[in-house]
Amino acid sequence: MNKAKNLKDDYYNEIKNQLLNNEITNKVKDYSKNKSDLETYYNVGQMLANAGKRYGEGIIKNYSIKLMNEIDKKYNERTLRRYRQFYLLFSTHQKWSTLSTRLSWSHYSELLILKDISAINYYINLVNKQNLSVRQLRDRIKLKEYERLDDDTKLKLINKEDTTITDLVPNPIIIKNTNSLATIKEKALQKLIVDNIEDFLEQLGAGYTFIKSEYKIKLGNTFNYIDLLLFNIEYDCYVVIELKVSELKKEHLGQIQVYMNYIDTKVKKINHNKTIGIILVRKDNKYIVKYSSDERIISREYELI
Repeated sequence: MNKAKNLKDDYYNEIKNQLLNNEITNKVKDYSKNKSDLETYYNVGQMLANAGKRYGEGIIKNYSIKLMNEIDKKYNERTLRRYRQFYLLFSTHQKWSTLSTRLSWSHYSELLILKDISAINYYINLVNKQNLSVRQLRDRIKLKEYERLDDDTKLKLINKEDTTITDLVPNPIIIKNTNSLATIKEKALQKLIVDNIEDFLEQLGAGYTFIKSEYKIKLGNTFNYIDLLLFNIEYDCYVVIELKVSELKKEHLGQIQVYMNYIDTKVKKINHNKTIGIILVRKDNKYIVKYSSDERIISREYELI
């Protein structure tokens, strides 16, 4: 009995030492705090997994009671189970040395609710590229951004293949209906987007900047207006967005193609890549875009929430 108790204490004492050392690191070495947190919780998670296999699930509850009494109330049973989940998830799919330390423990805690490692890796890359806060990450997960990517794009991400600017535009695009409108016209849709332009740009992907709504162009003797004109810094190209509160029609492709060609001819610099077109519609018709000869054009549905 005493031998078994000593073995249990070996696990407990090592877990306690890891957590205490991390508490000290957090106080005196702020620059390495995040890395220390992640490494400590990963190592503790490994020891909890081993202890649980040997002594059963109840050991985590026993450890949490002692740790809360001897170190800090924050080391409750729920927290310890998260440490174990953190270890089990990432030890299965990658080495500790490849784990991104640009994400905080709070970021990883948000990711632990996900079951799909491909989705988790997508959001990790998103935080790294766009420097998302924990709140922003939570919002993106809540809106199921990864799930709204098409299957071909997901396969490219899994296989670490190059993606294009249009691959990473989710479908549908979520738009906040701040006016609680039951039915909506194009001008109202445009206003909802412009009023929440940062959120809209984040949904499209990395590198988008807003240039103007109702961007005026002259075709012959008449003026036309592009609903939204953007520029993508990462892909070095203009992006024309047209809004349609109807099902996608073939004439919509002709219209946006004219606008894209105008931007390419009159606006873009010689070093810029060709303009991309996104048609945002109430209901998509995938066959219209599928049989279009211009691969720069994509259509996406919008969803008001």
